[in-house]
Amino acid sequence: MRRLAFALTAGVACASGKSSPVPRQSVSATDPARVQVEVLNTTSRPGLARAATRQLRDAGVDVIYFGGSDTPVDSTVILVRRGAVDRGKRVAKALGGGRVELRPDSLRRVDVSVLLGKDWKPPPTARP
Repeated sequence: MRRLAFALTAGVACASGKSSPVPRQSVSATDPARVQVEVLNTTSRPGLARAATRQLRDAGVDVIYFGGSDTPVDSTVILVRRGAVDRGKRVAKALGGGRVELRPDSLRRVDVSVLLGKDWKPPPTARP
């Protein structure tokens, strides 16, 4: 009996036509404004990838993964995996620096890989 009451109530609500449509925001994977990034800490200093992730997200960059890397680098490198070099430049600007290189990699599911080097310092207001 409860199922029948629920079905009737749901049917009345739908039939009334008073439901408000949910606005949809379409974002294409090829949208030049959207940049999907992975951030890798190549140093032994803990928390750098998380701090960089927060800094990038505050700048509107879509960080989909952050973590560590076993391959250390001295200088921060921004590797453009898909798309134009402008994506890497946008990430470098948001981070406050870094060398941008085109390194296409169709196996990675990101537009840009950030390899944080020993030179990268989180902003003074950064929280872990």
